[in-house]
Amino acid sequence: MLALGALRGDRSRVTRTVIALVLTIAATLVAVFAIRSLAHSSEAAAHTVVVLGSSAVVLGFFVAPILAGSVDQLDPRRFVVFGVDERRLPAILALAAFVSVPSLALLVVQVSVVVLGIALGAPWTIAVLSGVLSLVISVLAARVGMALSAVVLPERRSRELTALFALAVIVVAVPVCVFVASLGWDGAVPPVLHGVADVLGYTPLGAAAALPFLAVTGDSSGLWTALVIAVLTAAVAAAAWLMLARRALRRTDRAQTVRERPGLGWFGLLPSSAFGAVAARSLVYWLRDGRYLVNVVIVPIAGVLTVIPLLVAGVPLEVAAALPVAIIALFFGWLPHNDVAYDSTAFWIHVASGVRGVPDRLGRLVPVLLFAVPTLAIAIPVTLAVISRWSALPILIGVVASLLLTGLGLSSIFSALAPYAVSRPGDSPFQQPQRSRGGAVGQAGSLLGALLLSVPTLLLAWSAMDDPALATAPTLWVGVGTGVVVLVAGVLLGGLAFERRGAPLMEFVESA
Repeated sequence: MLALGALRGDRSRVTRTVIALVLTIAATLVAVFAIRSLAHSSEAAAHTVVVLGSSAVVLGFFVAPILAGSVDQLDPRRFVVFGVDERRLPAILALAAFVSVPSLALLVVQVSVVVLGIALGAPWTIAVLSGVLSLVISVLAARVGMALSAVVLPERRSRELTALFALAVIVVAVPVCVFVASLGWDGAVPPVLHGVADVLGYTPLGAAAALPFLAVTGDSSGLWTALVIAVLTAAVAAAAWLMLARRALRRTDRAQTVRERPGLGWFGLLPSSAFGAVAARSLVYWLRDGRYLVNVVIVPIAGVLTVIPLLVAGVPLEVAAALPVAIIALFFGWLPHNDVAYDSTAFWIHVASGVRGVPDRLGRLVPVLLFAVPTLAIAIPVTLAVISRWSALPILIGVVASLLLTGLGLSSIFSALAPYAVSRPGDSPFQQPQRSRGGAVGQAGSLLGALLLSVPTLLLAWSAMDDPALATAPTLWVGVGTGVVVLVAGVLLGGLAFERRGAPLMEFVESA
């Protein structure tokens, strides 16, 4: 049986390797054909695409090892037993890093970029130097990222930590993609995107890739500036790799310092404190209990469905499309207003362990924020793309921050002051409890309270949306300020109420 299981495991690994290799070859071929097609476009278009793409590649080579958590086959500690000179080993491993599937794929792409630069009129020396520097910076960035991952992050990466990394990528990548897709291309590169490429051309991410295009335009000062930045970037990356490799060879970290332990999930990932324990337990409930999941799924749907009757009633699309994101933020802030009742009899853990009020209130907000932040990070740029007004970004951020944070602050109070009966664990999320006790105070108080406290922000947002000439900063700062103040006050007051009403709350969850 063990041999059969090992054979199956080997086959699955081989299958994954073959699939990854095929995908890498396909992506490389697509990139090469795309770069070759740029030879028939303008210099500005080629400059923008190559610099943006090269910047993304350098960033991806650095971040990918941290996100994936894969085992480093060129970890310097693996080669200590072979008796290699420790002073030469980091340089040897850096050269060996160029002989890998990603590095070879990048080499093919860089050759295409060099050919493109020469075809557009750049001197071949500048084009070749650009390709070499881009390749060196990317490979060294991958080495540094892998070494940092081994130092900072645990060797056994949990699914929870990987999920957090994936959320971070979604929060950043989706708004950027929506913004790029919303630009008016009209067969040419949008000026905004070309401006971004110009800026990246003088940063460590894109300086090496910008060299041929600066030579084509005759910008000698810009060419020398970008060349210095590219060379310094390669030197700093090489120095960082040497330092991290020598640290790995000379220092052995104690296993006791690794917080991530197999089998503990969120409890092993979050801090070993009352806040971390409450947050981990809440995350387990929110991700596994159907009662929570139904609420999370309904919130975005309810926000989007509000657009239909408004459009039928003749409300302009610009106004109707801006409403769902505010409703989503409002209901996400309202969700934890009855969190104590959802604990049911498990609430005795909080009372028996003597958890203080503030850690309990803050820990219960972590799952809501993990769902709300990515959802709103996607909803805001989509809304701006629909209404075709990216200057309204500070307005929407202010409105969303005010509604979400004030709702969370008030929910922290009402979940301790006015809980009401809900369906028990294991029951259908749509099943009504046999015994109903209150509920109007907590539901209406947290929902209407968030709306009332956000009235100044909403009025400023309405004026700024109606008159594009008005400044958008007041809406942003008033919204964020109102939300932060109410959230802090709500957590403190809710924590005080939780500590004083421990016995009545325990009686409620036992009887409701």
